[in-house]
Amino acid sequence: MLTNGLASPATNREIYFISGLGADARVFQKLQIKGFRPVHIQWEQPYRGESLEHYAGRLLHQVNSAYPILVGLSFGGLVAVEMAKQSPPARVVLLSSAKTVDEIPGYFKLFRWLPVHLILPLKRLLWAVYWFLFWLFSLGNQEERSLLRQILVDTDPKFMKWAIQRVVTWRNREVPDNLLHIHGGSDRIFPIRNVNPDILLEDGGHFMVMNRAKRISAVLMSLLASDPEAAHLLNR
Repeated sequence: MLTNGLASPATNREIYFISGLGADARVFQKLQIKGFRPVHIQWEQPYRGESLEHYAGRLLHQVNSAYPILVGLSFGGLVAVEMAKQSPPARVVLLSSAKTVDEIPGYFKLFRWLPVHLILPLKRLLWAVYWFLFWLFSLGNQEERSLLRQILVDTDPKFMKWAIQRVVTWRNREVPDNLLHIHGGSDRIFPIRNVNPDILLEDGGHFMVMNRAKRISAVLMSLLASDPEAAHLLNR
């Protein structure tokens, strides 16, 4: 699970995690990030018709660092990008996500013209095809499948519809400074053919934060240890 490790100058430095659509801190439980204090951004109820930019601005009240380290997973990556555009970060890390509209796959864009996700009982439909979701998320064992099932149980269907609509209508073309994109070559939600990552895990799927946690942890620790700006901020 996420750990602060041994006491060090960086022990009190916060690192902010933003989970995927409907998920929570459980998806980050296998990461080993030593020397940092993990803070998990909590989803808030969106206002009716609220834009992703405005929503991200509201989430910033949960951030106490002047130059935060943001780690966004999937939909949380889009949120991290919008947060970073409003509050300059020390570092933004995207996991299994997209930086701009150009990295959103075509099937999401199709929903702009055929918004079935707003009309149909989406959560009930997902339950009907949850075996397909196991393939879509590249889930390899019973633990991961059980977690996905629990996430489906816990997710607010109104939030799910709002979030999918925000992905569908996201038009961002601005990439924040100090951004690192880690992506899986076998990601089926955001296929690699659409994405230009900084670091590619060839065999990683959309759930690689769980089943490739050791490798992702090593990348994160190396990044935070070697980045001069982050290192300077950590010791302030």
